[in-house]
Amino acid sequence: MLAMLNYEVDPRLLLPFVPAGTELDRWQGKVFVSVVGFRFLKTKVLGISFPFHRNFDEVNLRFYVRRKEGEEVRRGVVFIKEIVPRRAIAAVARTIYRERYVSLPMRHRIEPQPESGWSVEYGWRGREDWNRIRLATRGNPALPEEESEEQFITEHYWGYAAQSGGGCLEYRVTHPSWRVWKSRHAELEGDLTESYGREFAEAVGPRPASAFLAEGSAVQVHRGRKV
Repeated sequence: MLAMLNYEVDPRLLLPFVPAGTELDRWQGKVFVSVVGFRFLKTKVLGISFPFHRNFDEVNLRFYVRRKEGEEVRRGVVFIKEIVPRRAIAAVARTIYRERYVSLPMRHRIEPQPESGWSVEYGWRGREDWNRIRLATRGNPALPEEESEEQFITEHYWGYAAQSGGGCLEYRVTHPSWRVWKSRHAELEGDLTESYGREFAEAVGPRPASAFLAEGSAVQVHRGRKV
């Protein structure tokens, strides 16, 4: 399950992070960043499963871009920071996909709630205390409506990572459309300046502009290529 907290931001905040060859993607003229917490389960890297590294949490800060390839418009995600609990996972992801992974102690709590769906929490340890995503749902899950914000956030099927020598790495991410639960309460708490720096901490305060819980599924991340 993916807890997705979304914040409308000034596009100028993201321009230094937009990979070459892509441009910011917008929903109804708005630019978003998201803080997303979830669990990887039964993970394989290039088809190989590593003991003690199959199931783990991740919290990432991300935004949305698009790139035109011929007549196709590829809508993708760029990660500002990805937090995982094991150094080896972070090292492999940095090497293969050139993503901004770090390793910190993490924990999670996922609990069904009678008549109200789910209560979820994803946490990561800072220097002084724990930081947390908390989200509680309402109602029943449903596939996002066409052209909705939920569809915009969940259905970006490419990843882009800027490369130190110029250009960017492009990789495809495949999964079915996810059902989502609407949020009745969502918050982000902790030392966000330590986690994300001053500018992003000011942009992603405790109360998101929107939030929802996506059910998740099996996901395949394909090997990247430089574009």
